[in-house]
Amino acid sequence: MSGPDESEKALARLRDEVDAIDTRILELLNERTARTNEIGRQKAAGGATPFVPGRELEIFERLERGANGPFPKSAIRKVFREIISASIALQRGVSVAYLGPPATYTHQAAIQQFGQMADLRPAATTDAIFEQVESGQAEFGVVPVENSNEGVVSHTLDLFVDSPLTIAAEVHVPIHHDLLSKSGELRAIRAVHSHPQALAQCRAWLELNLPNVPQQTTHSTAQAAELAARNEEIAAIASPVAAELYGLRVVHSGIEDRVDNTTRFLVISVRPPRRSARDITSILFSIKRDQVGALYKALEPFYENAVNLTRIESRPTRVRAWEYVFFCDFEGHVEDSKVAAAIAQLRPRCDFVKVLGSYPEAEGTR
Repeated sequence: MSGPDESEKALARLRDEVDAIDTRILELLNERTARTNEIGRQKAAGGATPFVPGRELEIFERLERGANGPFPKSAIRKVFREIISASIALQRGVSVAYLGPPATYTHQAAIQQFGQMADLRPAATTDAIFEQVESGQAEFGVVPVENSNEGVVSHTLDLFVDSPLTIAAEVHVPIHHDLLSKSGELRAIRAVHSHPQALAQCRAWLELNLPNVPQQTTHSTAQAAELAARNEEIAAIASPVAAELYGLRVVHSGIEDRVDNTTRFLVISVRPPRRSARDITSILFSIKRDQVGALYKALEPFYENAVNLTRIESRPTRVRAWEYVFFCDFEGHVEDSKVAAAIAQLRPRCDFVKVLGSYPEAEGTR
């Protein structure tokens, strides 16, 4: 039976081995960075962006397929997300506008896509995100477009109608809402503040637990957290990250009505991304409302060319009453022969057709 001294020696040996492995990891990171810096120089010479979402997805999926050790598979993407983020920051850096202030879900989506090392810039409104990217103040923007429970974010779709920007990537973020306040006491709450989508996603819980407490809308969940941090009678519906950032206590965690609550965000840019192995395409179109079966005729080219539609939403055009624009997603890249044929056949059947972009499909959406 080994004594205390032998156990300490064994622990010391294991710690020395871990230290040696950490040194090797650092050496390999430096070696990797040297290679990616050279890639960055070649990209810069050709005017290309260091952010290539399709390539990054390939890296993540290849590593996850090869994972067969004790290191948790779920952590691989997070670790390599930050490694890639640091490499991009060294190459040139990437500026990203998101709906602020910090700790919004859009902020979390930006971190999930670009990592902590990106130049993340909070914007007050979704309009401001589009404006910053269009003017070149930011290279990319991250905007919410759809929630699995509440449907589309209408204002985002409206902005795409007149914007010259393209979609570069999509990000899916699981949404978990906490009720936060300074005191952490439910009985002290006199008003609940949050983004309209967050309030809607927690409707049942609020009706059951705070039925007579007024609800106030804010531009973001993080703005609600800021207000709660200044007033003990205000509670905010926000993320766990917001609680830590704004010094709030959790009154109740996980108050969303559905546990599978997920929001889809789009990355917007001036330049389209490189083709990937698994692309989807988004378009806008408006139909000829004076023709019988106009919507059927607009959708027919997708069926005839075996293009799989995955989403279709309608929005008023804001030009004339009872006219609508349709937001549509489908599998494939705009340069694929079947997709190109479907769009070509669609154009003469519509008053307006706009391709918003072809971009890598987020993991786990098929």
